[in-house]
Amino acid sequence: MKYVSATDIGLVREENQDMVKVEEFYGNLLAVVCDGMGGERSGQDASRIAIKEFFDRFDSGYSPYLETIGVRQLMTASVSAANSVIYTTARMNYRSYGMGTTCVAAYIDSKYIYILNVGDSRAYYMDESGLHQITSDHTLVNMLLMQGKIEPDEVHTHPKRNMLTKAVGVEKIIKPDFFRMKREDKFTLLLCSDGLSGYCSDSEIFEIMKSTPLEEVNSALIDLALSKGGRDNITLAVITD
Repeated sequence: MKYVSATDIGLVREENQDMVKVEEFYGNLLAVVCDGMGGERSGQDASRIAIKEFFDRFDSGYSPYLETIGVRQLMTASVSAANSVIYTTARMNYRSYGMGTTCVAAYIDSKYIYILNVGDSRAYYMDESGLHQITSDHTLVNMLLMQGKIEPDEVHTHPKRNMLTKAVGVEKIIKPDFFRMKREDKFTLLLCSDGLSGYCSDSEIFEIMKSTPLEEVNSALIDLALSKGGRDNITLAVITD
């Protein structure tokens, strides 16, 4: 497996509250993208804590021989550990109240691609036909869309389009979504914050990913988001085989 990752502050925000980390485990791979939220530096702290706690917990319980149920339990325990630390931190310091973060994680072994997510940071699978979103956004507008209360073309203009219904560190208990896909001989996976997916269409992202060498794709995707105004932090990880 080969991978690249990158994060960029964008053109508007005063600080980068996103975080990304990719690490190998005995030839397998774990990648995590977090998009923090909260006043002052709280969002940045939340994403930093989430990445650290997730990897620490995953590493402490890891075995290369884990089957699906073990992977699911370990990934869930890892995001729960992050949730507990952020939740406690937010209540110990009034300046950190309301801090939280999204989290999308991918673990890839020789057989499967496992995805876990909380919030609206996304995982996509790319094949010859296009870019396919694996995760479902935990947002108010997506919930309204699923309920048939708004139309698809209203999603990007809705006044509450950025309101999350679920985030790491906001509630005492977190219940992430979990997905498993069979790993093909050749695959490409994208994890990203909404600084990319919220301003660039899937087709625009796909065109760049299919036509750009891996070592250049992170900067090309960031440039795409910046060309749309760069109104948010932009973070991504691309994994391929």
